[in-house]
Amino acid sequence: MQHFWSQFLHQCITFAAILDPIGASAVMLGMLPHGMTPAEAENIARRSSLTILIAFVVVFALGEGVLRFFGINEHSLKVIGGVVLLLMALEMLGHGRTQMPISASRREDIAVIPLGIPILFGAGLFTTVIIFRQQAHSLWDVTMTTAAFLLNTAAVYLALRYAMQIREMLGETGEKVVTKLMGILTGAIAVQFILGGATILVLQILNTD
Repeated sequence: MQHFWSQFLHQCITFAAILDPIGASAVMLGMLPHGMTPAEAENIARRSSLTILIAFVVVFALGEGVLRFFGINEHSLKVIGGVVLLLMALEMLGHGRTQMPISASRREDIAVIPLGIPILFGAGLFTTVIIFRQQAHSLWDVTMTTAAFLLNTAAVYLALRYAMQIREMLGETGEKVVTKLMGILTGAIAVQFILGGATILVLQILNTD
């Protein structure tokens, strides 16, 4: 049971670092420079959260089969996934996530694209979900990963729903600090993925020789 909770905590932190709900709320506000009503915020938060949840279910259910079809193993995926996460971390530690102001006529469109996909559920989260799926060997493991993502989906919803209040409470500087911290965590996770995958691949090559 202790192992279960440690793995659950690890996956919660990993999803939180990659999703970066506070940073995502700042990106949303950057796309809507003229502000928004509480009803608009709730609508965007609900649709974006539903988008990443659907994406998670699809990737979690079908992603491993796609990789198996192309003959890609878990360790290769860890390396490339780690590289993608490392690039994400460097972006978060640099200028933060890209913000694209949206015209008034397209305000309703940002919830699914680009906020849901690819800003929230991008390549880094895609590979991470597949890696966690490949590591899930029992119903408990599947339940743990699903629960960890659901918890983070709720956090994303709350962060987007109350984005204006978070901005008022933390200020732009506070939001940037949180994003930098998430960037550090994402970078550390990326290095773990790269080293873990590369070590196994090197050992496999040496054993074949």
